[in-house]
Amino acid sequence: MSTVLITGGAGYIGSHTAVCLLRAGYSVVLLDNLSNAERQTVSHIEALSGQAVPFHEADLLDKEAVRAVFRAHKIDAVIHFAGLKAVGESVAQPLRYYHVNLLATLHLCEVMDEFDCRTLVFSSSAAVYGLNNRVPFTEEMPTGATNPYGRTKIMQEQMLRDLHTADSRWRVLLLRYFNPIGAHESGLLGENPRGVPNNLLPYVIRVAAGQLDRVHVFGGDYDTPDGTGVRDYIHVMDLAEGHVAAVSWLETHAGVEAVNLGTGHGSSVLEIIHAVEAACGHEIPYVIDPRRPGDIAACWADTEKARRLLGWQAARSLEQMCRDSWNSLQK
Repeated sequence: MSTVLITGGAGYIGSHTAVCLLRAGYSVVLLDNLSNAERQTVSHIEALSGQAVPFHEADLLDKEAVRAVFRAHKIDAVIHFAGLKAVGESVAQPLRYYHVNLLATLHLCEVMDEFDCRTLVFSSSAAVYGLNNRVPFTEEMPTGATNPYGRTKIMQEQMLRDLHTADSRWRVLLLRYFNPIGAHESGLLGENPRGVPNNLLPYVIRVAAGQLDRVHVFGGDYDTPDGTGVRDYIHVMDLAEGHVAAVSWLETHAGVEAVNLGTGHGSSVLEIIHAVEAACGHEIPYVIDPRRPGDIAACWADTEKARRLLGWQAARSLEQMCRDSWNSLQK
């Protein structure tokens, strides 16, 4: 079975994907600079898989460090998660986001090419669909982002398309995620961001645990069933299994394809809060604040292409996502 390098491998999605790849029989090598991850996550991956997993603390901006990883292992494919990902921070620090995200992908692809490794699964985002498309979002829709983070994803997608145009040996899947939440059922892996979370579910979970005083819901007057924003929330284990399907598909297919990974339906902010209340057994205080600029009312995926191309579809419920997240925090 082939060896897959996971950049950002100690992070939230990377760690769950590592467990799923190992379970499917792949060998895994992890690379992470630990700027938003913990070293002990690697031990949790090893405990869950029953295997030793090579880990390299390295930064993709350091090209020689990336070369060292490829010298140490025969890498057959790469799943590229590493990068900065906070929307608000990208608005405040655009140059940092362009520098880190674009240069990291540039260095990675240059080193992959040097070592004759041209199979890549790229971590993209539903942020590439912007404000002007109608739900559900299909892969053929025009892209357009509302913030520097989303624009770096569009630029990286274009960089990879241009790379394949220049050299048809490249095999690339651009996986556009919707809203990953949840945790490994063991509770050993989960989303544990530093500081106040940017994403909704870890924020709600911390309020439920009494670590924050209330949930701030941005906008209660959208044209949605309860007035709050609707998003396509997908269990991180479903998402991770989508990456295994992507690596498997690329073993026999060349070219570049964009593929949505979502559930195909949306849930509102209040539905998330109520699902966490069911998981933790008590009410969660929240307040409705004004809308945030750049937020859209509703966003969910058309998932037909993932089903047709990869033979993959999400299987876990919103209730399970919230239950697993609560369990992970308790652990």
